[in-house]
Amino acid sequence: MALRIVFCGTPAFAVPSLDHLLAEPEFRVEAVVTQPDRPRGRGREIAASPVKETAAAAGIAVYQPEKIKSDDAFDYFKSLAPDAVVIIAYGQIIPARLLEIPRLGWINVHASLLPKYRGAAPINWAIINGEQTTGLSTMRIDAGLDTGPVLLKRQIPIAAEETAPQLTSRLAEASAPLIAETLRKLARGEITPAPQDNSQATFARPLKKDDGRLDWSLSATQIYNRIRGLEPWPGAFTHFRGKMCHVWGQPAQAPGAPSASPGAIHSAGGEIFVICGAGTALRLDLVKLEGRKRVTAREFASGMHLTATDRFE
Repeated sequence: MALRIVFCGTPAFAVPSLDHLLAEPEFRVEAVVTQPDRPRGRGREIAASPVKETAAAAGIAVYQPEKIKSDDAFDYFKSLAPDAVVIIAYGQIIPARLLEIPRLGWINVHASLLPKYRGAAPINWAIINGEQTTGLSTMRIDAGLDTGPVLLKRQIPIAAEETAPQLTSRLAEASAPLIAETLRKLARGEITPAPQDNSQATFARPLKKDDGRLDWSLSATQIYNRIRGLEPWPGAFTHFRGKMCHVWGQPAQAPGAPSASPGAIHSAGGEIFVICGAGTALRLDLVKLEGRKRVTAREFASGMHLTATDRFE
């Protein structure tokens, strides 16, 4: 008999898992719960979430409560009485009374090796902090923030040049078979939930715009990690001649090992470098000055008529 599932999710990250569950005959997705349609994009037109679009294409019933803690939402879940609720990046805190409805619980996949990087932005902060390995954890959610007992884990390496969107895409695809394996083993009683060691917990808070502001006294590697981890928002930015300037680049050895202070712009061998802390340098690849299109570092240097005294603030 197929396991009866309600799927809760909103962004594209959750779509591979929903697709996987829909394709497996041992699972029956009774309904999809997602956030209400919201204004999106530059035009701010009302649009459905990626999860809703996937569910609609598959002919699955969609429920979009404004607040999942409402009595209406409680009655909805109670009437379905699913075996399990799968929740991936849904976007609202689940009240305790809903957690008690499915017999196998609410099963979440989190993009870190819990208890490390609990919170909203585990992928970004893992890259920013220079981690070489991350992973996925499935857990049975409780009333806390990513504090529930862990069911299964998968360790996944972070490539040296991988950006947050690239790693997000890989983890989303890897989540699909892991959530299915978790459900199968839970239903067969083959998983013993493991409490998290709270003393080892770290927190991946939501990104803020100011997180993108670069401190050139950091090493080039630290700055490069921020460039990778802050894609696509808020991006890594500095200021040039009083204007915001987003930059992309990689650690490199600056010819001549200039002794200029961090933030100084140095041209050598047809390349543009920014002096960083600890005697390191970032080779600029691309630059986007406020109000202008993104250009190569050479185009930026030529267009701005860089002088020996120019620097990033």
